[in-house]
Amino acid sequence: MDAGKKMSFDQSEVEKIAHLARLAVSDDEAKHLTADLSRILDLVAVMDEVDTSGVAAMAHPLHMTQRLRADEVTETDQREQNQKIAPATEDGLYLVPRVIE
Repeated sequence: MDAGKKMSFDQSEVEKIAHLARLAVSDDEAKHLTADLSRILDLVAVMDEVDTSGVAAMAHPLHMTQRLRADEVTETDQREQNQKIAPATEDGLYLVPRVIE
């Protein structure tokens, strides 16, 4: 494919996709989506022309390890204090109203 060659996306294709996806799309929205999708396909066509034969595939653009903080306890146990103000507790658990029968 030539880099200058445009790929077109037809409005009827947008309407068909919207129908299959069960999306309500007005005629005005379909026109905008058709233009947007055509521009995206044109960009993909341009990127497709780039020679990537010497580029190694990678799973992530940054091959670094993430700096993690030390796994240390920084908060004190405040369970009893929190349960004193709870509406209902039993055996150290919070009781809540049943929502699913």
